[in-house]
Amino acid sequence: MRQFSYRRVTEVRDALTLVAGHDDAHYLGGGTNLIDLMKNGVETPGRLVDVRRLPLDGVRPTPDGGLLIGATTTNSDAAADPEVRRRYPALSQAVLAGASGQLRNMATVGGNLLQRTRCGYFADLSQPCNKRTPGSGCAAITGAHHNHAVLDWTGHCVATHPSDMAVPLAAFDAVVRYETLEGPGEIPLTDFYLPVGDRPDRETALPPGALITAVVLPPSTTARRSCYRKVRERASYAFATVSVAVALDVEDGFVRDVRIALGGVASRPWRARSAEEVLRDAPATAGRFREAAEAELAAAEPLRDNAYKVTLAVNLIEAVLTELSGKKGER
Repeated sequence: MRQFSYRRVTEVRDALTLVAGHDDAHYLGGGTNLIDLMKNGVETPGRLVDVRRLPLDGVRPTPDGGLLIGATTTNSDAAADPEVRRRYPALSQAVLAGASGQLRNMATVGGNLLQRTRCGYFADLSQPCNKRTPGSGCAAITGAHHNHAVLDWTGHCVATHPSDMAVPLAAFDAVVRYETLEGPGEIPLTDFYLPVGDRPDRETALPPGALITAVVLPPSTTARRSCYRKVRERASYAFATVSVAVALDVEDGFVRDVRIALGGVASRPWRARSAEEVLRDAPATAGRFREAAEAELAAAEPLRDNAYKVTLAVNLIEAVLTELSGKKGER
């Protein structure tokens, strides 16, 4: 392993100062992704700044009735929080669907959002990967890609984003807050992840050296009737083949509000706005649910071996909408 320096900080300003001007510096949260990549030689930081002791953990209400989840909150604590479970159940379900209990006890909310793709070619230094080495090529396009993207990919990268947590956060219009030496900022989660384009190594819209401090969930009565479903190749500790987070508000047989996001189908959590448009103010019927799901996947461009994901995503959206439409919502 390459030598690196390690510093543990207790103040946000100290963390920002230690990273500023050092392109090879990384923030270290739980380390459940970064340390693995360092062991494989994919990541080679010259400086690690441990942020676990920063005063950024915990879940608390916001003045407008939403929730703020601190960036160093563990995934386990976020999933177990009573207000998260009551007001945003799909978020709790998504976190519990990701990784093992031991990893959830270590992994942080901020780190979860910044985890890198699990594409096998990204982790294999003997193979070309534009996400790891820009300009080297994408081996997955003609290689093993049965679990890769069917939406919004380019000839430069077909990898998918691995986070379960980010999918309901996208559906619920969450906002990522961050801090820089110049001051604080925030980015809607749907804008946080950049399109693949021709530089898939550029994954987020965070300014250089920025530190995620919190994720903010806006108030939402619709989110109280929500769920997350994940299809994967084995029952535990596996990344999504396709996943969906849905929040649905039905009144007098019509869809008053709906939020849908998909995981496992694109390089970022995919907000299903076409499906939402078909459903909003429409009858809450099986036929309409199917129509909405098919409208969302109409833009899919499957690769040689992953066309099954299109059918799977359509069926999953329809099934979850049908399930939620039969539940009584909490007010």
